Amino acid sequence: MLTTSDQVLTTFRASLGEPAVLVRSPGRVNLIGEHTDYNLGFVLPAAVDRGITLALKPRVDQQYVLHALDLDRQLKGDLGTLAPHAERWPNYLLGVLDQFQRAGYPLGGFELVYGGDLPMGAGMSSSAALECGLAFALNELFDLGLDRVSLAKMAQAAEHSFVGVKCGIMDQMASLLSIPGHLMRLDCRNLSRTFIPFQHAVKLYLCDSQVERALAESGYNTRRGQCETGVALLRSHEPTIQSLRDVDLELLEAHREEFEPVVYRRCRYVVEENARVIAACNALEAGDLRGFGQLMNRSHEGLSRAYEVSCPELDRLAEGAMALPGVLGARMMGAGFGGCTINLVAAGSEDSFLEGMARIYAAMGKAPKIHACSPTGGTERWQ
Repeated sequence: MLTTSDQVLTTFRASLGEPAVLVRSPGRVNLIGEHTDYNLGFVLPAAVDRGITLALKPRVDQQYVLHALDLDRQLKGDLGTLAPHAERWPNYLLGVLDQFQRAGYPLGGFELVYGGDLPMGAGMSSSAALECGLAFALNELFDLGLDRVSLAKMAQAAEHSFVGVKCGIMDQMASLLSIPGHLMRLDCRNLSRTFIPFQHAVKLYLCDSQVERALAESGYNTRRGQCETGVALLRSHEPTIQSLRDVDLELLEAHREEFEPVVYRRCRYVVEENARVIAACNALEAGDLRGFGQLMNRSHEGLSRAYEVSCPELDRLAEGAMALPGVLGARMMGAGFGGCTINLVAAGSEDSFLEGMARIYAAMGKAPKIHACSPTGGTERWQ
């Protein structure tokens, strides 16, 4: 059961007294630009008004105590003996502790209680929200003076090392650096950011496929490897190429016959998706919401057919939504193989959208699971 910030605070106070630091760390959506971040391309995410709350206070020893309220699980250990845990949930936290220590930042023991209203496994990056929340909270608790970009890099490295997912940095940057009412066009090569107002007469809805993302991690890492294979091939012809960000369709087509077909499809999708992000930002700034939505639709088609990270349920939700009146765009969001679709719905069409999606869910034999969300600011201290 998901918890509110008040529940986290009440639980902490009941056994530990007043927290020294209370932090709220948001999840994120990504309007367009999927699987481009680890290829050093462009993405268009935003933090949203659902997230994780973390309450902490220091201890006088070198022990950490982690209490996952939503899971009703607790783990105690010593900062001097950090290692990946057999259970999955602590590794997002332990990896962050490990990164601080590797970087030489002094940590003391602490008590932590956390929980939130961010659906796990829905593609809203609950993992990054948790990693960034803890990194931000430790920075505050021990007055370490790290900036937000540094915290994002440490949170990303934590997921690489302790969780085993070679994620890009989009989720962490969105969770830490978003600003209210805006989308972030992020260049994942140099981490430069442009904020685009998102206050149009549209609503964002996430439709949960309710499919457990059992293949998400292995499929994610496989596709990352396929992209790296494509880069290595092209670099043998153009030594300046460092990632698919440096590749255009003309170059890709010139060497198509040298690629394995599946690697070619993966690389072409990424090159095209990078171009779609730029076109989508231009459309949004011009007020062309219909054009923006059409690019979202094409993104889903690429993810489903070329990158092959969708699933039948995601396809039915996205394609069904595209046919509803008032829906400007729809696509799967996140690593894939389950999770949510993101839907751009014209204001005034909310009821017809919800009714239409209820029929689609019913045809799938599922009860609707739909989340409305709005762009918000990044991780912040509440106390």
